[in-house]
Amino acid sequence: MADPLSNDQIADELSELPGWSHENNKLTKEFEFDNFRDAMAFINRIAFEAEEQVHHPEIFNVYNTVNISLSTHDAGGKVTEKDIKFAKTIESLFNK
Repeated sequence: MADPLSNDQIADELSELPGWSHENNKLTKEFEFDNFRDAMAFINRIAFEAEEQVHHPEIFNVYNTVNISLSTHDAGGKVTEKDIKFAKTIESLFNK
């Protein structure tokens, strides 16, 4: 079982993750794209990484906007290092 991070630990980590926030025990961020196709391609890239890391985010898409939320189920739905790692992976995919 993963250990939840403290609010201070999360705040420190978020300083390296622009645009991400900590709300309702989740890391969240909204990503905007030029069109629906680009948004869906991003979601598909995330899906492959999610399988690799065995960590599956909440993803919500409307047209060119993708909202992602991360928390760790086996830590009681709290934020763990696993979420920080995956947020960094998502950022690397977005910035390609």
